[in-house]
Amino acid sequence: MARFGQYKLNPETLLYETEEVPVRSRVVKWLLFLLLSGAMFLFYLWLFTSVLGWELPKTVLLRKQNAAWISRMEVMNRQLDRYESTLEGLELRDNEIYRNIFGMNEIGPEVRRSGLGGQHRDAVLEQQGASPLLRRTQLRLDVLTKRAYVQSRSFDDVAALSRRAGDMASCIPAIPPLMTDPTTYRLSSPFGYRSDPLNGVTKMHTGMDFACKPGNSVYSTGDGVVETVRFELFGYGNSVMIDHGFGYKTRYAHMKSIYVTEGMKIRRGECIGETGRSGRVSGPHLHYEVLYRNNFVNPINYMDLTMSEEEYRQMVEKTAAESSNRMVRPHQRIRL
Repeated sequence: MARFGQYKLNPETLLYETEEVPVRSRVVKWLLFLLLSGAMFLFYLWLFTSVLGWELPKTVLLRKQNAAWISRMEVMNRQLDRYESTLEGLELRDNEIYRNIFGMNEIGPEVRRSGLGGQHRDAVLEQQGASPLLRRTQLRLDVLTKRAYVQSRSFDDVAALSRRAGDMASCIPAIPPLMTDPTTYRLSSPFGYRSDPLNGVTKMHTGMDFACKPGNSVYSTGDGVVETVRFELFGYGNSVMIDHGFGYKTRYAHMKSIYVTEGMKIRRGECIGETGRSGRVSGPHLHYEVLYRNNFVNPINYMDLTMSEEEYRQMVEKTAAESSNRMVRPHQRIRL
């Protein structure tokens, strides 16, 4: 076995002499040194971490980085609070004002607040060890992203419809359905609860009744398309429903004659038939209804009964002249 030498002072000769040291002895010494050093290191590590409560430098660095990211996410959540508040204001104005003006249905919260990732995304983040704060922030981002997208599309729809604002003005039912000559009709029953004239039961009256002799011309109160024409023995009797678009519809009931057919385009002031007493009635009259987004509304809010007869007549004549290029059967001609 190879041996290593070391110089050692001889006290008798006062000379340095070479003394051979076995390799095994040197290896054992080094191993003992390393073991002792490792034991001391582990002892001090245990002392600092468990007894004194100190943290390792890498742990301190990771903790600082984690605190920085938590702080950033908290700032992000505060910003999301502001964005959400602003978006809620836009959604409220969209439903209550913009879409309401143009007769568009509201967008429900179940559509606006549905997330993109859903439970699957949250489960993936949880499996990856993401913190609850991170998962909650990601979910909020998903929901706000979807809500912003839905709101953007809604504004596109409103903008497209607003370009037809001129058409809307002519479509809204804004005139009485009869010539405004007070000597030819009488308002016999307003909109609201009343005692039924046939059985005395109190119930909702969904329109206005214009008591008049049979044969008075009935005019469309706005531009639209004839949705239904009904000939019934009971109920509304002979009736016409016109869809004006923008959420508005009107019904003209208990008529004697009807001059229009389903699918026919109608102009405001165009004659659609004559008053009568068909259906369930106690006397001759025109029952007139206005529906907005399939809800009955008070027709008196959509007409001016003080409109002069001359003004009404001029409007009817103008409509007849503008529609003169359409073929009109003799029995369909407007009678003034």
